[in-house]
Amino acid sequence: MSKWRQEFSATLGLAWPLILANLSQIALTTTDVVMMGWYSTDALAGGTLGANFYLTFFVVGLGIATATAPLLAHALGGRRRTHNQVRSIVQQGLWASLLYCLAAWVVLSRTEWILTWIGEPADLAKDAGAYVGTLQWGLLPGLWFLVLRCFVSALERPKPALLATIAAIIINAGGCWTLMFGQFGAPRLGLTGAGIASTFANTTTALVLAVFVLRDCRFRRYHLLARMWRLDLAWMAALLRLGLPMSLAAGFEITAFSAAALIMGFLGPQTVAAHAIAIQVAMITYMVPLGIGQAATIRVGLAAGADDHLGVRCAGRVALTIGIGFMAAMAVILIAVPDLVVGLFLDRRDPVHSETIRIAVTFLAVAAVFQVFDGAQCVGTGVLRGLKDTRMPMVFAAVGYWGVGLPLGTVLVFPGHMGGIGLWIGLALGLATVAALVLGRWSRIEPPGLSKPPP
Repeated sequence: MSKWRQEFSATLGLAWPLILANLSQIALTTTDVVMMGWYSTDALAGGTLGANFYLTFFVVGLGIATATAPLLAHALGGRRRTHNQVRSIVQQGLWASLLYCLAAWVVLSRTEWILTWIGEPADLAKDAGAYVGTLQWGLLPGLWFLVLRCFVSALERPKPALLATIAAIIINAGGCWTLMFGQFGAPRLGLTGAGIASTFANTTTALVLAVFVLRDCRFRRYHLLARMWRLDLAWMAALLRLGLPMSLAAGFEITAFSAAALIMGFLGPQTVAAHAIAIQVAMITYMVPLGIGQAATIRVGLAAGADDHLGVRCAGRVALTIGIGFMAAMAVILIAVPDLVVGLFLDRRDPVHSETIRIAVTFLAVAAVFQVFDGAQCVGTGVLRGLKDTRMPMVFAAVGYWGVGLPLGTVLVFPGHMGGIGLWIGLALGLATVAALVLGRWSRIEPPGLSKPPP
């Protein structure tokens, strides 16, 4: 079997549990939103507002937690790897996540005040505050789970994290049903109950994975809790050098898309609903290249740590081929049968939805192109992270989302009078910019010619 075929098999074997775990994470949020809709329309509006506010902090923290992945891959791929290195990286990831949460909790605890201050209706801000007030405590176990998931993935055994995430969906659904609606003798807590359920699910998942890695013989030999109270400043500095640019890149992306949602709010309820459908479709398909990119970070990092230049090149190209190929297939589906896709969200036979469906179909036409660019930039960023290259992708994200995508989309919406489709065109061009910059960076540094990872 050729090295390229071996790499293809190894990448897919590592990626598919990560993809399913990512989809399961989306299912957690979807469960909350569905339950809120069953509870009341007001709860859905306020809860969604709070969830989006919380998600910003989770995504930024995700950059710090997952910065452990390339460090672990390099340590495990190196010829002089030690268990102490691996243990220190994981421990500093846990400490960094805790320090980040201490700051994030200060802001999240003021959710209602902040949302009121920026002009959100008082009743929605109050509901959002009630939800985030209990949901925020799930931030730390959620990030700790990601650190442990990076650990098991770097050892190329991601299935335990997948099983834990699937269990979280069941726990969260049962908890929401019980605490939101007051089932089985529990108090009817509404949005507060939904936040408690999600926090409990995140905590349980983190604990289950922690127990697994502490007891399983493949992971136990790393003694992750040994001298846990000691900060390793050298590894903490290395983690932050990688993690802070990753967090900022994620922040540029999520704030750009949040701003796009706010702009859509000026274009009427049908446009907002159509945008929500198209974004949800894009988010679901995005989980696949995200998982492939996460696998690429590990595979490229293992090869780079071993000084295997051909392995670096092979891992990067295989991951890009799989990711872009998948998203190209999704683009064909969105172009060929957009009505069927929209029909998964709205009843096409109901004339009330006709205008929303029409707008959503036009958005999906742009989303088809959007898909390919999104897959390229996502996997390409994962490949660069495997080389510990996170600063330039951060710059690319700032340029693409805030320098090109959002400004251009805004111009097309208002002076250009193109409506929501103009904003989607701007976002697609922003993603194309990021993809071109990321792939250009990879083409310049991939072996041959790579003597060491870029600074």
